[in-house]
Amino acid sequence: MLRRLVVVSNRLPVAIESTGKRGGRQLRPSVGGLVTALAPIMEENHGLWIGWPGWDQEPHSARLLQEFNRRHAYELRPVWLNSEEVDGYYRGFSNETLWPLFHDLLGYCKFETEHWQAYAQANHHFAQVIAASLRADDFVWVHDYQLTLVAQHLRAMKVRHRLSFFLHIPFPSLDLFRRLPWKQSIIQALMEYDLVGFQTLRDRRNFIQCVKGLIPQVAIEVRRRYSLIHYGPRMVKVGHFPIGIDFEEFNRDAQASAVAENAQYFRRQFGSRTLILGVDRLDYTKGIPERFLAFERALEKYPDLQGKVSLFQVVVPSRTHVPYYQDLKEILEGMVGRINGRFSRLGWIPIHYMYRMLDRVKLLGCYRACEIALVTPLRDGMNLVAKEYCTSTIDGNGVLILSEFAGAADQLAKGALIVNPYDREEMADAIYRAFTMELGERRERMRVLRAQIRRNDVHRWVQWFLESDRAVG
Repeated sequence: MLRRLVVVSNRLPVAIESTGKRGGRQLRPSVGGLVTALAPIMEENHGLWIGWPGWDQEPHSARLLQEFNRRHAYELRPVWLNSEEVDGYYRGFSNETLWPLFHDLLGYCKFETEHWQAYAQANHHFAQVIAASLRADDFVWVHDYQLTLVAQHLRAMKVRHRLSFFLHIPFPSLDLFRRLPWKQSIIQALMEYDLVGFQTLRDRRNFIQCVKGLIPQVAIEVRRRYSLIHYGPRMVKVGHFPIGIDFEEFNRDAQASAVAENAQYFRRQFGSRTLILGVDRLDYTKGIPERFLAFERALEKYPDLQGKVSLFQVVVPSRTHVPYYQDLKEILEGMVGRINGRFSRLGWIPIHYMYRMLDRVKLLGCYRACEIALVTPLRDGMNLVAKEYCTSTIDGNGVLILSEFAGAADQLAKGALIVNPYDREEMADAIYRAFTMELGERRERMRVLRAQIRRNDVHRWVQWFLESDRAVG
Protein backbone atom coordinates (compact mmCIF):
# COMPACT_ATOMS: atom_id res chain seq x y z
CA MET A 1 0.00 0.00 0.00
CA LEU A 2 1.65 3.24 -1.16
CA ARG A 3 -0.62 5.78 0.48
CA ARG A 4 -0.15 6.54 4.15
CA LEU A 5 -2.95 5.04 6.24
CA VAL A 6 -4.57 7.50 8.63
CA VAL A 7 -6.75 5.67 11.14
CA VAL A 8 -9.17 7.70 13.25
CA SER A 9 -10.94 6.20 16.25
CA ASN A 10 -12.45 7.44 19.48
CA ARG A 11 -9.51 6.02 21.45
CA LEU A 12 -5.85 5.70 20.60
CA PRO A 13 -4.50 2.11 20.55
CA VAL A 14 -2.70 2.62 23.87
CA ALA A 15 -3.71 2.95 27.50
CA ILE A 16 -1.89 4.68 30.34
CA GLU A 17 -1.07 2.74 33.49
CA SER A 18 0.86 3.19 36.71
CA THR A 19 4.38 1.79 36.92
CA GLY A 20 3.91 1.08 40.62
CA LYS A 21 6.32 3.84 41.56
CA ARG A 22 5.14 7.13 42.99
CA GLY A 23 3.59 9.16 40.18
CA GLY A 24 5.16 6.89 37.57
CA ARG A 25 3.14 6.11 34.43
CA GLN A 26 3.72 4.29 31.20
CA LEU A 27 1.91 3.43 27.98
CA ARG A 28 0.48 -0.03 27.47
CA PRO A 29 -0.68 -1.20 24.01
CA SER A 30 -4.42 -1.84 23.92
CA VAL A 31 -5.55 -5.41 23.35
CA GLY A 32 -7.97 -6.03 20.50
CA GLY A 33 -8.37 -7.35 17.00
CA LEU A 34 -8.36 -3.93 15.36
CA VAL A 35 -5.02 -2.96 16.90
CA THR A 36 -3.51 -6.37 16.15
CA ALA A 37 -4.58 -6.22 12.52
CA LEU A 38 -3.72 -2.60 11.80
CA ALA A 39 -0.43 -2.23 13.69
CA PRO A 40 1.71 -4.12 11.10
CA ILE A 41 0.14 -2.16 8.24
CA MET A 42 0.65 1.11 10.13
CA GLU A 43 4.30 0.20 10.72
CA GLU A 44 4.82 -0.80 7.09
CA ASN A 45 3.60 2.45 5.57
CA HIS A 46 4.49 4.77 8.49
CA GLY A 47 0.85 5.47 9.22
CA LEU A 48 -0.84 7.88 11.58
CA TRP A 49 -3.39 6.96 14.27
CA ILE A 50 -5.56 9.81 15.57
CA GLY A 51 -7.76 9.52 18.65
CA TRP A 52 -8.55 10.57 22.20
CA PRO A 53 -5.87 9.26 24.61
CA GLY A 54 -8.42 8.71 27.38
CA TRP A 55 -6.76 11.09 29.81
CA ASP A 56 -6.27 14.81 30.28
CA GLN A 57 -3.70 16.87 28.45
CA GLU A 58 -0.57 17.42 30.50
CA PRO A 59 3.18 17.58 29.77
CA HIS A 60 3.80 14.06 31.08
CA SER A 61 1.05 12.56 28.86
CA ALA A 62 2.35 14.33 25.78
CA ARG A 63 5.86 13.09 26.59
CA LEU A 64 4.67 9.48 26.76
CA LEU A 65 3.11 9.78 23.29
CA GLN A 66 6.27 11.35 21.92
CA GLU A 67 8.29 8.42 23.29
CA PHE A 68 5.90 5.99 21.58
CA ASN A 69 6.34 7.80 18.27
CA ARG A 70 10.13 7.60 18.56
CA ARG A 71 10.04 3.85 19.17
CA HIS A 72 7.58 2.92 16.43
CA ALA A 73 7.40 3.34 12.68
CA TYR A 74 3.90 4.84 12.93
CA GLU A 75 2.72 7.87 14.84
CA LEU A 76 0.02 8.53 17.41
CA ARG A 77 -1.61 11.94 17.41
CA PRO A 78 -3.94 12.87 20.26
CA VAL A 79 -7.27 14.66 20.19
CA TRP A 80 -7.39 16.29 23.62
CA LEU A 81 -10.87 16.47 25.15
CA ASN A 82 -11.76 18.04 28.47
CA SER A 83 -14.04 16.36 31.01
CA GLU A 84 -17.12 18.34 29.91
CA GLU A 85 -16.62 17.30 26.28
CA VAL A 86 -16.17 13.66 27.30
CA ASP A 87 -19.35 13.75 29.39
CA GLY A 88 -21.47 15.16 26.59
CA TYR A 89 -19.92 13.59 23.50
CA TYR A 90 -18.83 10.17 24.73
CA ARG A 91 -20.79 9.29 27.85
CA GLY A 92 -23.80 11.28 26.69
CA PHE A 93 -24.67 11.17 23.01
CA SER A 94 -22.46 8.26 21.94
CA ASN A 95 -23.33 5.88 24.77
CA GLU A 96 -26.75 7.06 25.98
CA THR A 97 -28.27 7.86 22.56
CA LEU A 98 -26.56 6.11 19.65
CA TRP A 99 -25.47 2.95 21.47
CA PRO A 100 -28.96 1.87 22.65
CA LEU A 101 -30.69 3.14 19.51
CA PHE A 102 -28.37 1.22 17.18
CA HIS A 103 -28.87 -1.91 19.32
CA ASP A 104 -32.68 -1.76 18.97
CA LEU A 105 -33.18 -0.79 22.63
CA LEU A 106 -35.13 2.43 22.33
CA GLY A 107 -36.21 2.40 25.97
CA TYR A 108 -32.64 3.10 27.09
CA CYS A 109 -32.21 6.16 24.84
CA LYS A 110 -31.79 9.71 26.08
CA PHE A 111 -32.34 12.50 23.57
CA GLU A 112 -30.61 15.56 25.05
CA THR A 113 -29.87 18.62 22.90
CA GLU A 114 -26.80 19.43 25.01
CA HIS A 115 -25.37 15.98 24.33
CA TRP A 116 -25.95 16.36 20.59
CA GLN A 117 -24.19 19.72 20.60
CA ALA A 118 -21.23 18.25 22.48
CA TYR A 119 -21.11 15.34 20.00
CA ALA A 120 -21.06 17.70 17.01
CA GLN A 121 -18.38 19.85 18.65
CA ALA A 122 -16.18 16.85 19.48
CA ASN A 123 -16.49 15.55 15.89
CA HIS A 124 -15.44 19.00 14.69
CA HIS A 125 -12.48 18.86 17.06
CA PHE A 126 -11.43 15.49 15.63
CA ALA A 127 -11.77 16.87 12.09
CA GLN A 128 -9.52 19.83 12.94
CA VAL A 129 -6.74 17.51 14.12
CA ILE A 130 -7.17 15.30 11.03
CA ALA A 131 -7.14 18.24 8.59
CA ALA A 132 -3.99 19.65 10.19
CA SER A 133 -2.26 16.26 9.88
CA LEU A 134 -3.04 15.22 6.30
CA ARG A 135 -0.68 14.75 3.39
CA ALA A 136 -1.82 14.82 -0.21
CA ASP A 137 -1.95 11.02 -0.73
CA ASP A 138 -3.34 9.88 2.63
CA PHE A 139 -6.04 7.23 2.95
CA VAL A 140 -8.34 8.23 5.84
CA TRP A 141 -10.23 5.48 7.66
CA VAL A 142 -12.65 6.62 10.38
CA HIS A 143 -14.05 4.10 12.86
CA ASP A 144 -17.36 3.71 14.64
CA TYR A 145 -20.43 5.46 15.93
CA GLN A 146 -18.65 8.15 17.93
CA LEU A 147 -17.38 9.81 14.73
CA THR A 148 -20.21 9.80 12.18
CA LEU A 149 -19.95 13.56 11.54
CA VAL A 150 -16.19 13.78 10.91
CA ALA A 151 -16.35 13.62 7.09
CA GLN A 152 -18.89 16.43 6.91
CA HIS A 153 -16.65 18.68 8.98
CA LEU A 154 -13.65 17.76 6.85
CA ARG A 155 -15.53 18.61 3.65
CA ALA A 156 -16.44 21.98 5.13
CA MET A 157 -12.70 22.48 5.71
CA LYS A 158 -12.14 21.84 1.98
CA VAL A 159 -10.55 18.41 2.52
CA ARG A 160 -10.86 16.51 -0.77
CA HIS A 161 -9.23 13.24 0.25
CA ARG A 162 -11.11 9.99 -0.11
CA LEU A 163 -12.68 9.27 3.28
CA SER A 164 -13.81 5.86 4.51
CA PHE A 165 -15.91 4.85 7.51
CA PHE A 166 -16.57 1.54 9.26
CA LEU A 167 -19.33 0.97 11.82
CA HIS A 168 -18.46 -1.73 14.35
CA ILE A 169 -21.97 -1.90 15.88
CA PRO A 170 -25.32 -2.63 14.15
CA PHE A 171 -27.16 -0.05 12.07
CA PRO A 172 -30.88 0.28 12.93
CA SER A 173 -33.90 -0.09 10.68
CA LEU A 174 -35.55 3.00 9.19
CA ASP A 175 -38.48 2.74 11.60
CA LEU A 176 -36.11 2.87 14.57
CA PHE A 177 -33.70 5.42 13.12
CA ARG A 178 -36.59 7.83 12.50
CA ARG A 179 -36.96 8.24 16.28
CA LEU A 180 -33.64 10.06 16.47
CA PRO A 181 -34.24 13.84 16.43
CA TRP A 182 -30.94 14.38 14.57
CA LYS A 183 -31.43 11.57 12.06
CA GLN A 184 -31.23 13.86 9.02
CA SER A 185 -27.97 15.41 10.20
CA ILE A 186 -26.31 12.05 10.76
CA ILE A 187 -27.45 10.43 7.52
CA GLN A 188 -26.39 13.51 5.52
CA ALA A 189 -23.02 13.49 7.28
CA LEU A 190 -22.43 9.82 6.47
CA MET A 191 -23.04 10.62 2.82
CA GLU A 192 -19.83 12.69 2.85
CA TYR A 193 -17.73 9.52 3.14
CA ASP A 194 -16.67 7.77 -0.06
CA LEU A 195 -16.81 4.24 1.38
CA VAL A 196 -19.12 3.21 4.24
CA GLY A 197 -18.71 -0.28 5.69
CA PHE A 198 -20.91 -2.39 7.98
CA GLN A 199 -20.60 -5.74 9.72
CA THR A 200 -23.49 -7.55 8.05
CA LEU A 201 -25.69 -7.47 4.95
CA ARG A 202 -28.64 -6.62 7.20
CA ASP A 203 -26.85 -3.51 8.49
CA ARG A 204 -25.97 -2.47 4.96
CA ARG A 205 -29.61 -2.88 3.87
CA ASN A 206 -30.84 -0.93 6.90
CA PHE A 207 -28.53 1.93 6.00
CA ILE A 208 -29.64 1.94 2.36
CA GLN A 209 -33.30 2.04 3.46
CA CYS A 210 -32.58 4.96 5.79
CA VAL A 211 -30.83 6.86 3.00
CA LYS A 212 -33.74 6.24 0.62
CA GLY A 213 -36.28 7.21 3.27
CA LEU A 214 -34.55 10.41 4.38
CA ILE A 215 -32.94 11.55 1.11
CA PRO A 216 -35.52 10.65 -1.58
CA GLN A 217 -33.51 12.17 -4.45
CA VAL A 218 -30.72 9.56 -4.28
CA ALA A 219 -30.30 6.81 -6.87
CA ILE A 220 -29.22 3.37 -5.68
CA GLU A 221 -27.35 0.65 -7.60
CA VAL A 222 -27.46 -2.64 -5.67
CA ARG A 223 -24.76 -5.15 -6.44
CA ARG A 224 -23.83 -8.42 -4.78
CA ARG A 225 -20.94 -7.21 -2.65
CA TYR A 226 -21.85 -3.55 -2.32
CA SER A 227 -24.27 -0.79 -3.27
CA LEU A 228 -23.57 2.52 -4.97
CA ILE A 229 -25.47 5.62 -3.85
CA HIS A 230 -25.57 8.46 -6.39
CA TYR A 231 -26.26 11.74 -4.63
CA GLY A 232 -25.81 14.78 -6.85
CA PRO A 233 -22.18 14.81 -7.95
CA ARG A 234 -21.21 12.33 -5.21
CA MET A 235 -21.07 8.56 -5.33
CA VAL A 236 -20.89 6.63 -2.06
CA LYS A 237 -19.92 2.97 -2.00
CA VAL A 238 -21.62 0.91 0.75
CA GLY A 239 -20.47 -2.58 1.63
CA HIS A 240 -20.50 -5.13 4.43
CA PHE A 241 -17.22 -6.42 5.80
CA PRO A 242 -17.63 -8.80 8.77
CA ILE A 243 -14.70 -8.35 11.13
CA GLY A 244 -12.73 -11.36 12.33
CA ILE A 245 -10.07 -12.16 14.93
CA ASP A 246 -6.42 -13.11 14.58
CA PHE A 247 -7.06 -16.86 14.29
CA GLU A 248 -3.42 -17.93 14.18
CA GLU A 249 -2.53 -15.88 17.25
CA PHE A 250 -5.45 -17.20 19.35
CA ASN A 251 -4.89 -20.76 18.15
CA ARG A 252 -1.20 -20.57 19.05
CA ASP A 253 -1.74 -18.90 22.42
CA ALA A 254 -4.45 -21.40 23.40
CA GLN A 255 -1.85 -24.18 23.10
CA ALA A 256 0.60 -22.52 25.48
CA SER A 257 1.58 -24.51 28.58
CA ALA A 258 0.41 -21.73 30.92
CA VAL A 259 -3.04 -21.81 29.33
CA ALA A 260 -3.20 -25.61 29.52
CA GLU A 261 -2.27 -25.51 33.20
CA ASN A 262 -4.88 -22.84 33.87
CA ALA A 263 -7.55 -24.89 32.08
CA GLN A 264 -6.62 -28.02 34.06
CA TYR A 265 -6.75 -26.12 37.34
CA PHE A 266 -10.12 -24.67 36.37
CA ARG A 267 -11.48 -28.11 35.48
CA ARG A 268 -10.33 -29.57 38.80
CA GLN A 269 -12.44 -27.03 40.66
CA PHE A 270 -15.60 -28.36 39.01
CA GLY A 271 -14.85 -32.06 38.81
CA SER A 272 -16.70 -33.97 36.10
CA ARG A 273 -19.48 -31.41 35.61
CA THR A 274 -20.14 -29.88 32.20
CA LEU A 275 -19.17 -26.21 32.24
CA ILE A 276 -21.17 -23.57 30.39
CA LEU A 277 -19.33 -20.30 29.83
CA GLY A 278 -20.59 -16.75 29.51
CA VAL A 279 -18.11 -13.88 29.03
CA ASP A 280 -19.56 -10.41 28.55
CA ARG A 281 -18.96 -6.77 29.23
CA LEU A 282 -21.50 -5.35 31.68
CA ASP A 283 -24.04 -4.09 29.19
CA TYR A 284 -27.81 -4.39 28.73
CA THR A 285 -27.30 -5.41 25.07
CA LYS A 286 -25.58 -8.67 26.08
CA GLY A 287 -28.73 -10.44 27.28
CA ILE A 288 -27.27 -11.72 30.55
CA PRO A 289 -30.54 -11.59 32.57
CA GLU A 290 -32.31 -13.46 29.76
CA ARG A 291 -29.48 -16.02 29.80
CA PHE A 292 -29.86 -16.59 33.55
CA LEU A 293 -33.60 -17.11 33.17
CA ALA A 294 -33.04 -19.57 30.31
CA PHE A 295 -30.52 -21.50 32.39
CA GLU A 296 -33.00 -21.58 35.28
CA ARG A 297 -35.67 -22.86 32.89
CA ALA A 298 -33.31 -25.58 31.64
CA LEU A 299 -32.79 -26.80 35.24
CA GLU A 300 -36.59 -26.87 35.69
CA LYS A 301 -37.41 -28.53 32.38
CA TYR A 302 -34.56 -31.04 32.41
CA PRO A 303 -34.00 -32.10 36.04
CA ASP A 304 -31.18 -34.45 35.02
CA LEU A 305 -29.06 -31.33 34.40
CA GLN A 306 -29.11 -30.55 38.11
CA GLY A 307 -25.79 -31.35 39.71
CA LYS A 308 -24.23 -32.08 36.30
CA VAL A 309 -23.82 -28.62 34.76
CA SER A 310 -22.64 -25.25 36.05
CA LEU A 311 -22.82 -21.87 34.38
CA PHE A 312 -19.62 -19.86 34.82
CA GLN A 313 -20.47 -16.24 34.04
CA VAL A 314 -17.73 -13.62 33.77
CA VAL A 315 -18.96 -10.02 33.70
CA VAL A 316 -16.33 -7.42 32.82
CA PRO A 317 -16.95 -4.05 34.54
CA SER A 318 -18.01 -1.33 32.12
CA ARG A 319 -19.44 2.22 32.33
CA THR A 320 -19.83 1.89 36.08
CA HIS A 321 -20.73 5.59 36.37
CA VAL A 322 -23.95 5.10 34.32
CA PRO A 323 -27.08 4.39 36.45
CA TYR A 324 -28.41 1.80 33.96
CA TYR A 325 -25.24 -0.22 34.37
CA GLN A 326 -25.22 0.09 38.15
CA ASP A 327 -28.82 -1.16 38.18
CA LEU A 328 -27.94 -4.03 35.84
CA LYS A 329 -25.12 -5.18 38.11
CA GLU A 330 -27.53 -5.29 41.07
CA ILE A 331 -30.12 -7.19 39.02
CA LEU A 332 -27.57 -9.81 37.96
CA GLU A 333 -26.30 -10.32 41.48
CA GLY A 334 -29.87 -10.68 42.74
CA MET A 335 -30.70 -13.25 40.05
CA VAL A 336 -27.59 -15.30 40.83
CA GLY A 337 -28.50 -15.36 44.50
CA ARG A 338 -32.10 -16.35 43.82
CA ILE A 339 -31.30 -19.15 41.32
CA ASN A 340 -28.49 -20.54 43.45
CA GLY A 341 -30.69 -20.38 46.53
CA ARG A 342 -33.38 -22.33 44.70
CA PHE A 343 -31.28 -25.12 43.16
CA SER A 344 -28.00 -25.41 45.09
CA ARG A 345 -27.24 -28.61 46.92
CA LEU A 346 -24.27 -29.84 48.92
CA GLY A 347 -21.25 -29.80 46.58
CA TRP A 348 -22.98 -28.09 43.65
CA ILE A 349 -23.77 -24.46 42.82
CA PRO A 350 -25.61 -23.80 39.52
CA ILE A 351 -24.15 -20.35 38.70
CA HIS A 352 -20.62 -19.18 39.44
CA TYR A 353 -20.54 -15.42 38.92
CA MET A 354 -17.36 -13.36 38.57
CA TYR A 355 -17.40 -9.56 38.22
CA ARG A 356 -13.93 -8.73 36.98
CA MET A 357 -11.69 -8.69 33.95
CA LEU A 358 -9.65 -11.83 33.26
CA ASP A 359 -6.12 -11.63 31.91
CA ARG A 360 -5.46 -13.34 28.59
CA VAL A 361 -4.08 -16.59 30.03
CA LYS A 362 -7.04 -17.06 32.37
CA LEU A 363 -9.53 -16.15 29.64
CA LEU A 364 -8.03 -18.66 27.21
CA GLY A 365 -7.97 -21.22 30.02
CA CYS A 366 -11.71 -20.68 30.55
CA TYR A 367 -12.34 -21.07 26.83
CA ARG A 368 -10.45 -24.38 26.80
CA ALA A 369 -12.05 -25.71 30.01
CA CYS A 370 -15.70 -25.05 29.14
CA GLU A 371 -17.59 -27.50 26.91
CA ILE A 372 -20.41 -25.07 26.06
CA ALA A 373 -20.37 -21.31 25.36
CA LEU A 374 -23.51 -19.21 25.72
CA VAL A 375 -23.08 -16.15 23.49
CA THR A 376 -26.58 -14.71 23.47
CA PRO A 377 -26.65 -10.92 23.03
CA LEU A 378 -29.95 -9.19 22.35
CA ARG A 379 -28.15 -7.40 19.51
CA ASP A 380 -24.49 -7.21 18.55
CA GLY A 381 -22.48 -5.86 15.66
CA MET A 382 -20.38 -9.01 15.44
CA ASN A 383 -19.45 -10.49 18.87
CA LEU A 384 -15.87 -11.68 18.78
CA VAL A 385 -16.19 -13.76 21.97
CA ALA A 386 -17.93 -16.40 19.86
CA LYS A 387 -14.97 -16.53 17.49
CA GLU A 388 -12.41 -16.46 20.30
CA TYR A 389 -14.10 -19.40 22.04
CA CYS A 390 -14.15 -21.56 18.91
CA THR A 391 -10.55 -20.73 18.02
CA SER A 392 -9.42 -21.60 21.55
CA THR A 393 -11.32 -24.92 21.56
CA ILE A 394 -8.34 -26.76 20.11
CA ASP A 395 -9.58 -30.25 21.09
CA GLY A 396 -12.86 -29.72 19.18
CA ASN A 397 -14.96 -30.70 22.20
CA GLY A 398 -17.07 -27.57 22.44
CA VAL A 399 -20.55 -26.37 21.50
CA LEU A 400 -21.35 -22.77 20.64
CA ILE A 401 -24.88 -21.53 21.43
CA LEU A 402 -25.21 -18.25 19.54
CA SER A 403 -27.86 -15.55 19.36
CA GLU A 404 -29.41 -15.02 15.95
CA PHE A 405 -29.08 -11.29 16.62
CA ALA A 406 -25.28 -11.36 16.82
CA GLY A 407 -23.55 -10.36 13.59
CA ALA A 408 -21.42 -13.50 13.93
CA ALA A 409 -24.52 -15.65 13.31
CA ASP A 410 -24.31 -14.87 9.58
CA GLN A 411 -20.95 -16.64 9.38
CA LEU A 412 -21.25 -19.25 12.13
CA ALA A 413 -24.80 -20.56 11.67
CA LYS A 414 -23.68 -23.88 10.14
CA GLY A 415 -21.73 -24.95 13.19
CA ALA A 416 -23.44 -23.19 16.10
CA LEU A 417 -26.80 -23.79 17.75
CA ILE A 418 -28.67 -20.61 16.82
CA VAL A 419 -31.20 -19.27 19.32
CA ASN A 420 -33.51 -16.34 19.94
CA PRO A 421 -32.32 -14.86 23.28
CA TYR A 422 -35.87 -13.68 24.02
CA ASP A 423 -37.20 -17.26 23.72
CA ARG A 424 -36.58 -18.87 27.10
CA GLU A 425 -37.85 -22.29 26.04
CA GLU A 426 -35.69 -22.40 22.92
CA MET A 427 -32.64 -21.37 24.94
CA ALA A 428 -33.32 -24.04 27.56
CA ASP A 429 -33.72 -26.68 24.85
CA ALA A 430 -30.44 -25.60 23.22
CA ILE A 431 -28.60 -25.94 26.54
CA TYR A 432 -29.93 -29.47 26.94
CA ARG A 433 -29.13 -30.35 23.35
CA ALA A 434 -25.56 -29.12 23.80
CA PHE A 435 -25.24 -31.10 27.04
CA THR A 436 -26.39 -34.34 25.40
CA MET A 437 -24.64 -33.87 22.04
CA GLU A 438 -22.42 -36.76 20.94
CA LEU A 439 -18.69 -36.11 20.72
CA GLY A 440 -18.62 -36.79 16.98
CA GLU A 441 -21.21 -34.10 16.26
CA ARG A 442 -19.46 -31.65 18.60
CA ARG A 443 -16.17 -32.09 16.79
CA GLU A 444 -17.68 -31.81 13.32
CA ARG A 445 -19.53 -28.64 14.25
CA MET A 446 -16.40 -27.15 15.79
CA ARG A 447 -14.35 -28.09 12.74
CA VAL A 448 -16.78 -26.14 10.55
CA LEU A 449 -16.69 -23.16 12.92
CA ARG A 450 -12.91 -23.02 13.16
CA ALA A 451 -12.49 -23.31 9.38
CA GLN A 452 -14.86 -20.39 8.85
CA ILE A 453 -13.07 -18.23 11.43
CA ARG A 454 -9.64 -19.10 10.04
CA ARG A 455 -10.73 -18.25 6.48
CA ASN A 456 -12.30 -14.91 7.46
CA ASP A 457 -9.78 -13.60 9.97
CA VAL A 458 -9.09 -9.99 10.90
CA HIS A 459 -6.22 -9.66 8.41
CA ARG A 460 -8.53 -10.60 5.55
CA TRP A 461 -11.05 -8.06 6.85
CA VAL A 462 -8.49 -5.24 6.73
CA GLN A 463 -7.30 -6.25 3.26
CA TRP A 464 -10.86 -6.57 1.98
CA PHE A 465 -11.88 -3.15 3.24
CA LEU A 466 -8.79 -1.34 1.95
CA GLU A 467 -9.01 -3.01 -1.46
CA SER A 468 -12.71 -2.14 -1.74
CA ASP A 469 -11.83 1.52 -1.85
CA ARG A 470 -9.53 1.11 -4.83
CA ALA A 471 -12.18 0.08 -7.37
CA VAL A 472 -15.30 2.16 -6.95
CA GLY A 473 -18.04 1.37 -9.43
